[in-house]
Amino acid sequence: MLETFESSSVAHMAATTTTGQSAQSIITQKDFADAAIEISSWQGYQITPLYRLDNLARELNLGSVYYKDEGPRFDVGSFKALGAAYAGLRVLQRQISKRLGKNIPLADLHGAQYAEQISDVMLVAATDGNHGRSLAWGAGTFGAPCKIYIHKHVSQNRAAAIAQFGAQVVRVDGDYDHSVNICREEADKNGWFVVSDTSWEGYTQPPKDVMAGYGIMANEIDQQLDEPPTHIFIQGGVGGLAAALAARLKQIYQSRSPRVIIVEPELAPCLFESARNGCATNVEITRETQMAGLSCGEPSILAWRILGEEVRDFLTIPETLVAPAVRLLARPFGDDPTIVAGESAIAGLAGLIAAALQPELKDKLALGEDSKIQLIGSEGATDQAIYDEIING
Repeated sequence: MLETFESSSVAHMAATTTTGQSAQSIITQKDFADAAIEISSWQGYQITPLYRLDNLARELNLGSVYYKDEGPRFDVGSFKALGAAYAGLRVLQRQISKRLGKNIPLADLHGAQYAEQISDVMLVAATDGNHGRSLAWGAGTFGAPCKIYIHKHVSQNRAAAIAQFGAQVVRVDGDYDHSVNICREEADKNGWFVVSDTSWEGYTQPPKDVMAGYGIMANEIDQQLDEPPTHIFIQGGVGGLAAALAARLKQIYQSRSPRVIIVEPELAPCLFESARNGCATNVEITRETQMAGLSCGEPSILAWRILGEEVRDFLTIPETLVAPAVRLLARPFGDDPTIVAGESAIAGLAGLIAAALQPELKDKLALGEDSKIQLIGSEGATDQAIYDEIING
């Protein structure tokens, strides 16, 4: 079952980190705390499962492997429910407070008091699927209109999942980064409000709010584990998830914070190349990865400021590892729990298995019998047809 991982071509970049306070200052402890208080008050909030994969750990000669399953998160099926919906609510708070000339508490936006004002604020975003689904869910929950831009490679099932929450779905030609540009252009032209998980020059507050929402996962992991993990393997994308967890775990554990390893598709290595160059670097996506949520060519500037200080290891993995990793969770070793994971959820798992089975890479990442590994299962089967095809393939 593990032969494919053992022989796979996994690239490793050992970055030169810089010293700074980005993990403390970009998203402060108060930012994380405010997001946690708000999100944990939402109907349906529950701590997501943290599974222990003991048999897999034994196969890899590691101390322990933990998998945080974000598939059950609210009605959205991924970790994005913690970010986009919260950031959208914060946009509503700022805009309505500005229009009324007074500070409106977040709690007051839950009732009917400001329903008319909320209905006049259009929230928009570009997405590979999960971010847009979360924003659509949040907008529908709070009563705001919503428009979601998707590119031509987003599956019809993912488009339908967004539309079911009442958002208008707009499909554009090109890739994810092109859909981001179209979304920004139309928002500027029409006075709409972009709720993005990536940042650019002059646009940082919503991405900061998105990352603040993600910090709940680190809080939950701290509650669920008896001691800090030694390593955490996190999938890349634009970098928001990795930066949020790296920052929050550093705030929680300080000097005992785990070693962060970022894993990306070799077809979309914007963080890997950023590490190579020592600055945020765009890459051209010439072929779409099966890990749809990670098909990002432009890193978040805000996230990179954290990652450049906190992360020293970056991996890229080939497409050949996607299906085996999804199947391994569905048909686990021994009595390890059966887990339903989408294509983008397994990047960290695939990177870990390949690294643990390749002696040179295992040594570089200091993986051994005492290692306590944390994985982030960032989504469930967000497209059931694609999941079924992988499992039965």
